[in-house]
Amino acid sequence: MTALRTVTVPTLDAGPVTLPEPSWCAGHPNDPTGYRVDLHHSAPVPVPEGLIGLDAELVEFPFGQRPVPLSVYVELVAPGATLDPDGLRDFAAGLAARAALLVEFADRLATLRAGGAW
Repeated sequence: MTALRTVTVPTLDAGPVTLPEPSWCAGHPNDPTGYRVDLHHSAPVPVPEGLIGLDAELVEFPFGQRPVPLSVYVELVAPGATLDPDGLRDFAAGLAARAALLVEFADRLATLRAGGAW
């Protein structure tokens, strides 16, 4: 069994705060976070390039006013465009591919929440 990993993060309101750091967390900057409620763990989720932009990140806010358990933050960017029939088909295919990826992320998140790996 491995020892629990912790990290100490400087904050402006509570000073240094030590908290457990999940294995999936990408780390914390050395600059003060701001407030204790803003402390969070995060790690980017790799997303292949495509017609429809998608940014995804694993996040957890243990000290938030409403704590956020391990979740996936998603930002979808779809360009505005005037499309011909083939362009509309390509656009629809891009949306379908991103939807399938989000379903995959949901399954992987459920596994990670259950103690598995991403």
